[in-house]
Amino acid sequence: MRSPKLISSARQHELSISGLRELQRKAHRTEEETATAKLLIVLIADYEATHFKIERVSGVEVLKELMAVNGLRQKDLADDLEGESIVPLVLKEKRQPKRQHMEKLSQRFHVTPAVFS
Repeated sequence: MRSPKLISSARQHELSISGLRELQRKAHRTEEETATAKLLIVLIADYEATHFKIERVSGVEVLKELMAVNGLRQKDLADDLEGESIVPLVLKEKRQPKRQHMEKLSQRFHVTPAVFS
């Protein structure tokens, strides 16, 4: 692999990701390969920070997506949100989940509680 350089195009971005994946697949990397991988991570992150916009979403939107991905229904969250009557209120954004609710949800979905606030 060539020495990494500042990424200035979509094609270079794709090649950098490909190169990083190749390095990550190696069971035993040299010190130089490890340093190259670290540099690629920084270069890729820099390019993505300036070229890809990530929209902020609400905690409820995150929760709805996690429910969909995991095939869950409202009643499946009753224990996490202290009752079936609370779940629709949270999902309709008529009630904010309490801190302990966010902690339970974060444990269920293996994410940080911050995604629900």
